[in-house]
Amino acid sequence: PPLQYLAAKRAEQATRHARFDDTAHNLEPNLKDGPGGLRTLDQLHWLGRRVVAAGDFEALIAADLLDPVEVAALADAQAVLQRYRYALHLEAGRAEERLLFDYQRALAARLGFRDDVQPCDPVEQAPTASEPLLGVEQFMQGYYRAANVVERLGVQLTERFEELLEADPQPVSLDAEFLAVGKRLESRDADLFLRRPAALIDAFGLRIEHPELIGFTAQTMRRIQQAQAMRREELASDPAVLAAFLQLLRRGAAAVEALWQMNRHGVLAAILPVFARVVGRMQYDLFHVYTVDEHTLRVLRHVAHFAESDARAAFPVACDIFAGLEKPELLLLAALFHDIAKGRGGDHSALGEIEAREFCARLGLPDDDTELVAWLVRWHLLMSTTAQRQDITDPAVVLRFATAVGDWERLEHLYLLTIADIRGTSPRLWNSWKSRLLVDLYVATRYALRSDLALPLRADVRVRECRERATKILLEQGLDAVRITTVWADFPAASFLRHRPEQIAWQTRAIIASGALPLVAVHPLSIRGTTELFVCAPDRDGLFAAISSVLDRLRFTVMEARVLGSPTGLALDTFLLLDSDTQAPAVAPRVAQLEAALRAALALTPYRSRPVQRNLSRQLRHFQMAPHVEFVDDAVSLRTQLALVCTDRPGLLAAVAQAFLDAGVHVHDARVATFGERVEDFFQITDADGQVLSEQSRTRLRDALRERIGNHNGVSHANARVHH
Repeated sequence: PPLQYLAAKRAEQATRHARFDDTAHNLEPNLKDGPGGLRTLDQLHWLGRRVVAAGDFEALIAADLLDPVEVAALADAQAVLQRYRYALHLEAGRAEERLLFDYQRALAARLGFRDDVQPCDPVEQAPTASEPLLGVEQFMQGYYRAANVVERLGVQLTERFEELLEADPQPVSLDAEFLAVGKRLESRDADLFLRRPAALIDAFGLRIEHPELIGFTAQTMRRIQQAQAMRREELASDPAVLAAFLQLLRRGAAAVEALWQMNRHGVLAAILPVFARVVGRMQYDLFHVYTVDEHTLRVLRHVAHFAESDARAAFPVACDIFAGLEKPELLLLAALFHDIAKGRGGDHSALGEIEAREFCARLGLPDDDTELVAWLVRWHLLMSTTAQRQDITDPAVVLRFATAVGDWERLEHLYLLTIADIRGTSPRLWNSWKSRLLVDLYVATRYALRSDLALPLRADVRVRECRERATKILLEQGLDAVRITTVWADFPAASFLRHRPEQIAWQTRAIIASGALPLVAVHPLSIRGTTELFVCAPDRDGLFAAISSVLDRLRFTVMEARVLGSPTGLALDTFLLLDSDTQAPAVAPRVAQLEAALRAALALTPYRSRPVQRNLSRQLRHFQMAPHVEFVDDAVSLRTQLALVCTDRPGLLAAVAQAFLDAGVHVHDARVATFGERVEDFFQITDADGQVLSEQSRTRLRDALRERIGNHNGVSHANARVHH
């Protein structure tokens, strides 16, 4: 029976789409089986035949289920998908349905797309001349926009089929303008959206108030589309429409679902033409796994998640902050605009700030509210980059960040936006380390702001306070004060400056309990949601390389490393780790494996490293870049900071450590951050005499790094854009 057939086809499609993360906006989409793919079009044809005996889309016009504009859009999208699929089969030499990185550049060239030439897209209007794109990005944008059209109209047409097959329900009045017809919303007046365009927004707001409604009637969907077509140039500047949009945003988290539905029906792009320009816009890298529009909507959903009760366990601080926001609409606006200027060239944050200011002015927001939204858009990356690239245990770093933020309101909004932005960029980016890192920076900054940005405590005061708190912990655990003092005679002042009292206490207990060197101690769940590794061993050349080699071989990811030396020639090295496969702290068997492997490696004299040779993944081979090395001397610490930007690959840190050994360089601190295929690592280093690196030493190290981590697998894309 038709109704059962429809249900079966929907279930089949849901199962198929679940294999592709329920989105057409993946980096390597499936042209045939993915959401918005050719099989979606096939399914619509089959449903048309079964439900209303309509063999093609033209026949669905006669059945009053599609209008000519919708049929034309579907035909254009189908032409794009078919042309891409034929080209893909020719390029692959076989029936390949996935737009893999292996083919994307060649396909773009085959179909005539060139770098910095504006795309000619039959589905949507092409971007303006101020928006240069790589040829491959233009090519992929054509796919994403075509898939968007197919997915959006496919959902609407399927809902129309379902409505047609349901028994005619009795309409229920909702207000003076809308009725509920079964589970669907219908406008009373055929000309409502033309006569009062703000009703386009009110309709989606009404669905928030009536969660039992699953959509619009076919008639109302058509009226929404017709109103957009006839009033499109006016909607973005209509004061009543903008007032209704602001009223919707003031519903807070509940408004996010309405924004998703508005995007599905094209209303969001009609109100925000600047948003229409990023629909289907992709970035050719492994960090941004969604198109800009898809990412933006996911960020909004992650913001809304802070209002849900089940989020409190994972995000207690964020949930408390969100619940206390006086104007949640300001955070939603910042999320909506934070990447709105992607792909135009220049700093998208600065360009986005301009767009945000203009839109807030059209909304009629007070100056203070506009300033907050504009500031968040301009600096939405500040908290993430500070936390991941700088040492937030250093009060000077916290002070600089607090000074840039300026007040609690900005800090709270920025904290929420940062979490949502990271989580909305890729499902694999968020982990316990980043969660703890951002909380720590948030708490430290609140304290700095509460203290009216007082100067950081003097180093001697901070050392004394850490020693006192660690001593109290150890005495309460029954340790002898004399033993504690003896152990700490080997701890440099930097240990108490850079570690928490709890870490100092744990390391002290481990040393007292071991009684022999080298010492390897592993805390399965330590600070910042990581596994902490502590090594105390004779400080000989090759120690950092040997440890890094073991960690690489056992597939552990180093998030932070702190390498300290004692007055008596011992190394006191601390590593914060996550399991590379799970991006979570290590489970007990992995801890035991790590301890055994390190003890064996450190028992060797001299220390030796055994780097593992693993091939680059298929995806990474297409994003190779020459390593970029930059040195900056720190006059206070008398160290040189090395900034290393390069392509990620298996065993990278072990290779870098070996380069340090080759060049005779000592490592004192390391912060490791990976963004898709791009690695940004920062090291505090000195020469063998503990001094900043001379020009000769820098040259030697630069050469060693290029030798160890230079371009691998012979793959190079010199014209690939580096995204910031």
